[in-house]
Amino acid sequence: MVSVVLGAIPAQAQEEFPFGFLMTLDAARMPGSKRIPSLEVGDNGEVVLELWCNGGKGQFSVAGNTIIFVPGAMENRNCPPDRAQADSDLLAALGEATTWRRQGDLVTFTGSKSLRFQINTN
Repeated sequence: MVSVVLGAIPAQAQEEFPFGFLMTLDAARMPGSKRIPSLEVGDNGEVVLELWCNGGKGQFSVAGNTIIFVPGAMENRNCPPDRAQADSDLLAALGEATTWRRQGDLVTFTGSKSLRFQINTN
């Protein structure tokens, strides 16, 4: 009986990658800063990044649940060492991400570490 009921439930389809949206890293602010990193992903995968201090551009390539991030030119702003290191770590983690998953307004990139972003829908 249970297998009949479970068999009747359709498998949940993978939600689409959020092209055309702004996403904010699911993280607390760093002490002394009001910034939280964000990614604005264009319709063709082009990305505008605002990190803990620096900003720049990049590109996402998405095929199914696999993802490749390639950073582009980055602005070198006058950053304190802890934020500059956090920017480097975040860029490295994005570059090492190999898969992604979306659940509602949350997108998780997984590689050497997981990064979770909230889609800004307002």
